[in-house]
Amino acid sequence: MDDMMNITVSKLLEQVAKQYPDDEAVKFTDRDYRRTWKEFNEEAETIAKGFLAMGIQKGDHVAIWATNVPEWMLTFFACTKIGAVLVTVNTAYKVFELEYLLRQSDSKMLVMIDNFKQNNYVDIVNELCPTLKDAKPGEYSNPMLPYLKTVVYAGSKQTAPSGMLHWKELYQKAQEIDDKDFRTIYNSVDPQDICNMQYTSGTTGFPKGVMLTHYNIVNNGKAIGDCMKFTHNDKLCIVVPFFHCFGMVLAMMACLTHSTAMVPVDVYSPVKVMDALQNEKCTAVHGVPTMFIGMLEHPDFDKYDFSHMRTGIMAGSPCPIKVMEQVVEKMNMREITITYGQTEASPATTMTTTDDSLELRVSTVGRAMPHVETKIIDPETGETLGAGQTGEFCSRGYNTMKGYYKMEEATRQVIDKDGWLHSGDQKGYYKITGRMKDMIIRGGENIYPKEIEEFLYTNPSISDVQVIGVPSKRYGEEIMACVILKEGCTLTEEEVKDFVRSSMARHKVPSFVAFVDGFPMNAAGKIQKFKLREWAVEYLNLQEAASIETA
Repeated sequence: MDDMMNITVSKLLEQVAKQYPDDEAVKFTDRDYRRTWKEFNEEAETIAKGFLAMGIQKGDHVAIWATNVPEWMLTFFACTKIGAVLVTVNTAYKVFELEYLLRQSDSKMLVMIDNFKQNNYVDIVNELCPTLKDAKPGEYSNPMLPYLKTVVYAGSKQTAPSGMLHWKELYQKAQEIDDKDFRTIYNSVDPQDICNMQYTSGTTGFPKGVMLTHYNIVNNGKAIGDCMKFTHNDKLCIVVPFFHCFGMVLAMMACLTHSTAMVPVDVYSPVKVMDALQNEKCTAVHGVPTMFIGMLEHPDFDKYDFSHMRTGIMAGSPCPIKVMEQVVEKMNMREITITYGQTEASPATTMTTTDDSLELRVSTVGRAMPHVETKIIDPETGETLGAGQTGEFCSRGYNTMKGYYKMEEATRQVIDKDGWLHSGDQKGYYKITGRMKDMIIRGGENIYPKEIEEFLYTNPSISDVQVIGVPSKRYGEEIMACVILKEGCTLTEEEVKDFVRSSMARHKVPSFVAFVDGFPMNAAGKIQKFKLREWAVEYLNLQEAASIETA
């Protein structure tokens, strides 16, 4: 284990800044933001001092609700410098989900931008915190959110909404902090400390806060970058969201550990990404299959120059062979890799390398990462299975999370007494053959049916509901709600969708709604979702999409 990095995220950033002070670290193409490693490290330190001045202490939780903007990166690195824990918020969340996350995570500060698509963050926060506008920044008090004291506005307007602190004020606040005091805190942060909480849509209960340490994400980022043969000469276009492990670890940490320059794109659009790849001469890009399809099918695709491209990662959902071949041929990504993991494993557990054949890179998700043990077990008996057998994938190693925040029982259910992390996935170089539980993966986004079901139960016209994933050519899976109405009540398909749309993220809105009289059950009265899914394939005429999925 002597090649493991026993260093905090913040000290690693400082190290790279000393080694390459004048080389480009971050370059945004849609706004005037370019920083060298030295400049970026110094700015993150300033924000860290600003946080300290606002009462954020070591161990406190800071939530960030933003797209891939400079303030997201600075908030993360600032937190790592003072031992605070960054809590990531899905950009598509609405009031129902934001309230749950802020309360469950005990976040003391929320950093937020204006909006994401039609989602107005300022309106949502004011709906959730009606007395915020009357509070002084740093002194907000709400018994429903007992920890939350400060909301920092990092949006585009020059003045912050009432009750919020403007991001630019942090630069002034930083001057209140003595450098010696800052260094004392900075040096007290340990690699085994938690630095990040990612909320994952698991398969039981509501989203859980996965506690990841500096050691977890630094070493996983290093292993990921190694698989892509990243060097200081590479430049990664980061399109996948920072709030997800894909953007934060597979992208940002893979870059930091290899002093690779970063070219973030705030929100995915094929043209924005292709412009960035061409104009910045990027050598790598990450994405889920639908992102690559969006570029390949764009009418202007052939006008772009991809000659400098080399590698990247396609992950999040199974990759169609044809898409992978086109990415290799037309985007020049001959060394593109595939990875598999889960947030609880920081996240990568297996990965292909640039040296693997294209066939292996398309049909498998690679071998176990260095220093990570993997095995396939029979989920009924716990017995380890041999090659070629299908069972539940388990991993054990440095990358296993510390646990779920304030959920000891849920932690025990996924990490056994011997330290093995149980994925709930069936997988066998390793192949994904399906999921043993009910989670839906739509275009790389994990969606947890029970959360949508729990919300739909609050509709006064709904007696019972089951949410399932149905096969989709475009997204891999889409959401279907099977609804039993209360006697004498009526609802239309559109009304059900609007109900979800009003309070939940857009990607959780069902694509299909069916009104049914009952659900298929086994002898014990347990609902058989697999049978419901089989029925839905027939009902919606999705046989063709289903045959692609099982091919």
